[in-house]
Amino acid sequence: MAFQIAQDPAADKVLEESSFALLAGMMLDQQYPMEHAFRGPAKVLDRFGSIEPAAIAAADPEEFAALCSVPPAIHRFPGSMAARLQELARIVVDDYDGDASRLWEGVGTGSELLKRIQSLPGFGKQKAQIFVALLAKQVGVRPEGWERAVGAYAEDGYRSVADVVDGVSLQKVRDFKKAAKAAL
Repeated sequence: MAFQIAQDPAADKVLEESSFALLAGMMLDQQYPMEHAFRGPAKVLDRFGSIEPAAIAAADPEEFAALCSVPPAIHRFPGSMAARLQELARIVVDDYDGDASRLWEGVGTGSELLKRIQSLPGFGKQKAQIFVALLAKQVGVRPEGWERAVGAYAEDGYRSVADVVDGVSLQKVRDFKKAAKAAL
């Protein structure tokens, strides 16, 4: 399945080709429109020349923050997100040999996968559940019990980025989130 999360073919291709880009896009998806957050990795690739975790982790923090801040920035808060992105890259390098897909490949259970994702910077429980649902629905990563680990995000519907497959589904997710906020 081809990603259409960023709603930009070039940015979506980066998400398809790089497991770290997909992870980074999810990390950036906070207090920022989701399609813009998932365009962040493509912006890093265009400006930095690499989306490889080792290169990002080794980059000079000030220079990396500066390139992440160039308009259009990778996030509403480009400096703090650049630092968080480098921290995420360091974890992927140190704990997963530089390959983000090792976070989810070969994991025995959904709860184990959820725990791994939740330990990453910028991933609370809800975001980790959404990412596990995204991996299951769009990447095909379905460890035993993934549905229990993600709860309602496993259900059919339009609740999160895990359900975005085109512009129409993106709008349905927006409508769901707006209704949920109004209900509060």
